[in-house]
Amino acid sequence: MALDRLIEAIVRTQNPTVAGLDPKLDYVPEYIKEKAFNKYGETLKGAAKAILEYNKGLIDALCEIVPAIKPQAAYYEMYGTAGMKTLYKTQEYAKSKGMIVITDGKRNDIGTTMEAYAAAHLGKVKIGSEEIAPFPGDALTVNGYLGSDGINPLIKVCKENDKGIFVLVKTSNPSSGELQDLLIDGKPVYEHMGAMCEKWGEELPGKYGYSGVGAVVGATYPEQIEALRKLLPHTFFLIPGYGAQGGGAKDIAAAFDENGLGGIVNSSRGIMCAYKKEGCDEHFYAEAAFREAMRMKEDIMGYVKEIRLP
Repeated sequence: MALDRLIEAIVRTQNPTVAGLDPKLDYVPEYIKEKAFNKYGETLKGAAKAILEYNKGLIDALCEIVPAIKPQAAYYEMYGTAGMKTLYKTQEYAKSKGMIVITDGKRNDIGTTMEAYAAAHLGKVKIGSEEIAPFPGDALTVNGYLGSDGINPLIKVCKENDKGIFVLVKTSNPSSGELQDLLIDGKPVYEHMGAMCEKWGEELPGKYGYSGVGAVVGATYPEQIEALRKLLPHTFFLIPGYGAQGGGAKDIAAAFDENGLGGIVNSSRGIMCAYKKEGCDEHFYAEAAFREAMRMKEDIMGYVKEIRLP
């Protein structure tokens, strides 16, 4: 099961973090952009090629110490077909380096439309006598607010293809409480969504106590993290909001169980733009990303202490 592989990678690296590869063109060093633009022009293809080289440099620097990447699909879709090819090649390259790939797509719909999203990002498409995987990701972020009609097609594909999902439960953005904190029968909406994750997860049991249905729970809401950890003992957390959005290691400490398992913490800009924060030569952007990833690991492990399989 995909989340079992993620857990094993976290234990191997002793690092419960994921690098979000959300590459704005402004983040890419000038020398990489100049090289791509000289060859392909200031075009969508030129931008996509520059981003791919940038991503590969980051992956090369991080693959030994960071267990996973999380590319946000929107940052690739904005460059059209060339950008989507770069998304595929980024995922493919990360997997060739032994990393787990969580595609951040936040997809959802019902019926055959959801089946199509599931096939695209987690499954295979039948073409004549062949079955082909359009994208090689291991897991996908999804929006569960259409209810089970939008999740059940994903569960089926996850079973068939050894994949996982992370459902939006308590997101890290400031206005999340406008809906997610509303009470239904005395409980906030995010608790109801979390309970649904636990129920859906019964269809995808894992060997380390966590199912293949995870939850997105923001680092910016530490009290909710603590409450949800107690309520959702079999649900693995994907935790955005660390660093640039204001969440810190202390804020997410309650996400982890007695074995140091239970969550993986995302940093995107903090890692990708570390060279800008440091003010170092842009040619050493990957080395700066490595240093920031190590700093983040040490920060979080100061609270987690040790990660082991149960």
